[in-house]
Amino acid sequence: MENSTLLLVLTLIPGIGPARIKAIIEHLHGQLKNVLHIDVTDLMQVPGIGESLARQIYNFLHHSETRHAAEKNAEEQLSRLHQINGSLITILDPAYPSLLKQIYDPPPCLFVRGTLPPANSPALAVVGTRHASLYGRECTAMLCRDLVNFGVSIYSGMAYGIDMAAHAAALDNGGLTVAVLASGVDTIYTDPKGRLWPRIIEQGALISEEWIGSALSPEKFPKRNRIISGISAGTIVVESDIKGGALITAAGALEQNREVFAVPGSIFSSSSRGTNKLIQQGQAKAIMNGDDIIAELGPQFIKSCPAQPAAQASTADITLTSQEQAILLSMGTEPIHIDALATAASIDIPSLLVHLFELELKTAIKQQPGQLFQKKTF
Repeated sequence: MENSTLLLVLTLIPGIGPARIKAIIEHLHGQLKNVLHIDVTDLMQVPGIGESLARQIYNFLHHSETRHAAEKNAEEQLSRLHQINGSLITILDPAYPSLLKQIYDPPPCLFVRGTLPPANSPALAVVGTRHASLYGRECTAMLCRDLVNFGVSIYSGMAYGIDMAAHAAALDNGGLTVAVLASGVDTIYTDPKGRLWPRIIEQGALISEEWIGSALSPEKFPKRNRIISGISAGTIVVESDIKGGALITAAGALEQNREVFAVPGSIFSSSSRGTNKLIQQGQAKAIMNGDDIIAELGPQFIKSCPAQPAAQASTADITLTSQEQAILLSMGTEPIHIDALATAASIDIPSLLVHLFELELKTAIKQQPGQLFQKKTF
């Protein structure tokens, strides 16, 4: 039996989870196939496995009908995965992420669609609220742009809000991104129309420890979150209220001895209450840009980064007409409605629309919903 099939079989044994499977592998010094030949007494020597569970494991593996059914289920999973051009990476494979392997309960198998970044490449998680504000999305875009310019891969959970913004920003800036799903990789429940996940497969991967076709349930989200934090050198929380999945991910990162960073926000915003509290309690380091994160992670992380940040463009590098320059000078840092901008720039709206279109083409501004326009931050 191949290691991939055997590991899938082990996950079907009641009472045995990722931590105990890791302990079995370590007890067998990586020679997983020997689990088929050891007795109950030897299994009892594995940390976390008592006599009752040892007998259950032994009986499961040595009862021909039970084992055959489990093998069949495992082989069907591999077949279904191959049908969607996926692959299985096990904890015994060199391609398995090295940081994830170090946590207490690493997934024995990762279902993958796309291509994971190299096992030892720099990776950071970006998470936050599903109800992201414009401020949160802007911060996410800026941080992810900075980080991918350093060659850092961006990991997140593909939830609505900050997660989606992180994946999109990484892709838009030519970076690698990985979405860790709470469902199987066959069901991308937050993006059913495929607006984002096909791009992620092209520039990264979708991964999950859940089997193809498995039903989504609440307890799978904390399991997913431990992978997001465990696979990354640090977790960045952009926006979160006092309670939320992002704070669960941050707590997991702290337990896994990973760094936690948080973007400070307004004391009047519920979306910043969680991040501000993390900073206040000393559980997260306040950050304002990608350089803050890279510097905090230290020389070893910087050394692992394959690229140095590319020089960023600025409005000074863009050729603007005098009227376009005047319009930009009339805009502050916050979005401004077209009516207010027309008044501030002393220009009629039809003419303003023409100039705004040109400024968008030159990436000097961007339009927000509700006829709001914002000066691009570089």
